[in-house]
Amino acid sequence: MVSEVKVQKISGIDLWQWRNQAKQEALAADVPVGELDWLLENITGLEHLALQSETFKTQDEILLSSSMSDVSSLWNKRLNDRVPVEYLIGLAKWRKFSLLVSPDVLIPRPETEGLIDMAIAAVKNSSLNLTQGHWADLGTGSGAIAIALADAFPDIIIHAVDCDAAALNVAKANAKRYGVADRINFYQGSWFEPLAHLKGKFSGMIANPPYVPTSFAQKMQPEVAYEPQFAVYGGGVDGLEHVRHLIKFAPDYLISGGVWLLEMMVGQAEVVTQLLQTQGGYQDIQIHIDYAGRNRLTSASRI
Repeated sequence: MVSEVKVQKISGIDLWQWRNQAKQEALAADVPVGELDWLLENITGLEHLALQSETFKTQDEILLSSSMSDVSSLWNKRLNDRVPVEYLIGLAKWRKFSLLVSPDVLIPRPETEGLIDMAIAAVKNSSLNLTQGHWADLGTGSGAIAIALADAFPDIIIHAVDCDAAALNVAKANAKRYGVADRINFYQGSWFEPLAHLKGKFSGMIANPPYVPTSFAQKMQPEVAYEPQFAVYGGGVDGLEHVRHLIKFAPDYLISGGVWLLEMMVGQAEVVTQLLQTQGGYQDIQIHIDYAGRNRLTSASRI
């Protein structure tokens, strides 16, 4: 005999009361209220606007994918243990995507979205046709950048590299989730090593490498401790060990006029600019602000 699955339900007014209490807890714990709604969106299926406008409170019943007891337990883990909400529900909102995430990958950040906007602008402003050919996502993690590139440029071939097999499994699942798995080649290895057969052939390369100095560990938000530490801390006194490596070898892989895009930490712009200038092989070196108005992104092209 097949056991009957009990559907979880809650009235709109009861959910509204729970959410109001949870909002106060979020404010007291210095947790963004938006994280609460991201949790509820995935548990209830309610749209973001319905939660924001609180129109849901007039509904007689709302179906839940988990009991409210489980929802409260998850919310307490967010508040008390500082577990990122994205790991609690296994999903992260990034650009227009809802990406699978786990503690094997960094949670994609809003500032990284700027790399995709920069890629689109660079392609538009280039005298070359960069909407075809090969592009690389170095340190792909969840696959966010590779998937966004595939969405923006339907005719390019994308090569996504990560040193961690578990991270690549997440990236592959996301590529399949968005129907672009056949356009992304995944490689396990260190930075350029798996791409030696494509030297001098890339129209564009994007990297969001580890760049935080280890001396900053005590200053980081407690949530960061749940993320893969090798993907956070960049090595060297200034955290730029990986960045130096990438800047040194990227020109070997780009076509003339090919685009190089990189994310960095606040305060590193001057050093990164000097590294690009000193290395040679680059032109049109620019520093860009992220969505918070901070110098976090850089672009250049291959001479």
